[in-house]
Amino acid sequence: MIENSKDRIVTIFGGSGFGQESPEYQDAKQLGFSLASAGFTICTGGYLGVMEAASRGAREAGGRVFGIVMNQFKAEPNRYLTDKVATSHFYERLQNLISRSVGFVALRGGMGTVTEVSLVWNKLQTQVLEPRPLVLVGECWRHVTDAWQEHLVVSDSDVKLLQFARDGKEAAEIIVARSAGVVI
Repeated sequence: MIENSKDRIVTIFGGSGFGQESPEYQDAKQLGFSLASAGFTICTGGYLGVMEAASRGAREAGGRVFGIVMNQFKAEPNRYLTDKVATSHFYERLQNLISRSVGFVALRGGMGTVTEVSLVWNKLQTQVLEPRPLVLVGECWRHVTDAWQEHLVVSDSDVKLLQFARDGKEAAEIIVARSAGVVI
């Protein structure tokens, strides 16, 4: 086991294709820095883009960063990880990203990010996970959840399980407040 009972781990999801100049990279870097500064350990999928940015921000704040990587991927994990957990398949990777965390933040990404958000959200809906924050960063998520409500069976009470943030700074504030027992 790589964590101890004192670790407060926040998992950050997001796309791997964002470069250092993108708003998503900058938000994720600020998010990682802010959460690590507040004493949280960061957990990501371990690769590039948002994952690298959150890891980098956390390391610049002197924090610990878990990367949950998959043996099937040929890419090298980002250099900012302090701990690496290798998994054999996608479901095992998802379970590792979810099971150890006290909160989740998702920035814009692709279908992998949608899968991660959907799985966490479903586990919160079905109470497989005890209540914890799932914060979606950026205006894109409002459009996505609106479309899901319009075209799928997604209720207002389902959406109330989510929290929305404009940027990484606001997302970190939500996580920190919720960990202190403050409902936002």
